[in-house]
Amino acid sequence: MTHMSELGAAPPTARAVGWEGFVNARDLGGLPTRDGGQTRFGAFVRSAAPRFVTAAGWQAAYDAGLRTIIDLRNPDEIHPDLPRPSPAGSNSRLLDGAPPPPPGIGRVEVAIDDADDVALWRWIKDQGINGTPLYYRPFLDAKAERCAAALRVLAATGPGTVLFHCAVGRDRTGLVTLLLLSLAGVEPDAIADDYAASATALAPVYSLLGLSDQNAYVTALLTRHGTTTRQAILDLLDGFDAETYLRAAGVPPTELAALRGRLTAPKTSGNPVEPPLQSRP
Repeated sequence: MTHMSELGAAPPTARAVGWEGFVNARDLGGLPTRDGGQTRFGAFVRSAAPRFVTAAGWQAAYDAGLRTIIDLRNPDEIHPDLPRPSPAGSNSRLLDGAPPPPPGIGRVEVAIDDADDVALWRWIKDQGINGTPLYYRPFLDAKAERCAAALRVLAATGPGTVLFHCAVGRDRTGLVTLLLLSLAGVEPDAIADDYAASATALAPVYSLLGLSDQNAYVTALLTRHGTTTRQAILDLLDGFDAETYLRAAGVPPTELAALRGRLTAPKTSGNPVEPPLQSRP
């Protein structure tokens, strides 16, 4: 069994966020773009729900510049008094009760799933693609307005770092990350690698919750469909134009430009990037 103290140690990578209790949390900075640039550190952080965050972790996040949290979960996952279950038999209710952020860090709820569309989620489950990136394409096609709403909330946030999360920070968070990074012109290989990084990062979370590691289950589903996690993301991105998609879904060009500008570091000689959040003075 994993102990709470183990969650404070981030993997030894430049993008990992080491604030105590934040899990599967990484900065979207430092990723290569197709024009030879890099994404900017300190703009957006993806994460699992802050269920295990300590007071020291919140303080470290605030000191590093975190000012807004976007919760992508469904209302029943966030508020235990609501009885309706999450779509497709999700275990995310186990992560209810995340402690509130301290003063100075705002919080916004923007449910992306549309859990009321029972038919869609039943179809996704019946196809054996729930919990895998294979559900992204049909979801993008069916729920463009939900995806647009999430990106518009991100675009409307004020100064400071924005952290967005779902339950374990893999699929809903991964979908929003894919749209953001694709919009910023990040190389498809880097987007695929970022999604795949959750498999390792989530192992201690499942252990702490007394659950089996879902990675083997997801891998089995993907194998049944003749693909892998990484290849599924690459196949989705092949020919996908995030800006065209989001504009058609109702995100104004000004907001798309604001998101791109916020995430994309200016190109300079040698292309230096800012240090990771936890390394800043």
